[in-house]
Amino acid sequence: MSVLMTLTQSLGRWAMTSAGMGLLLVAASAVHAHPLPAPEGDVMLTVAGDISRTNGDGVARFDRAMLQKLPQDTIVTHTPWTEGASRFKGPLLGAIYDAVGARGDSLHVVALNDFAADVPLAEAKEYGVILAMRRDGEPMPVREYGPLFVLYPFDDHPELQTEEVRFRSVWQVARIVVE
Repeated sequence: MSVLMTLTQSLGRWAMTSAGMGLLLVAASAVHAHPLPAPEGDVMLTVAGDISRTNGDGVARFDRAMLQKLPQDTIVTHTPWTEGASRFKGPLLGAIYDAVGARGDSLHVVALNDFAADVPLAEAKEYGVILAMRRDGEPMPVREYGPLFVLYPFDDHPELQTEEVRFRSVWQVARIVVE
């Protein structure tokens, strides 16, 4: 009889634990399901594609303030396009991916002039790739690769100094499509 009671108690605890985990998963999904706030300033970035969090018309629009609220990083590096090492700062591409509840594994990054490149999500997260908004403390104007620039930590990872990765370093970014 005590074996049956122990088994019944164990099954009861398992059921309660499973139910609790299910509720946690539902709650976590609900956090990502709510819409993003609407931008109050000029839209700097539009994210579309396989995303679950939007702020209108099936896309996520970000103004400067919204982008600055995302987890940021600073990369000090030389680039093939700038003179000397510069200090670049901006949100992590992975943080943008998370903010929009993205589900794809590639970010199709499109510039103001429609130049585009695909950035693998795994690579963006592994190397801490940022969407640079500032260079040496100043906002980046369009004439100087801004307002947004996909930036890799080239100096920290020599393996990134390839033509393929340089091609992914899109500047004057206007939109991202999650695929």
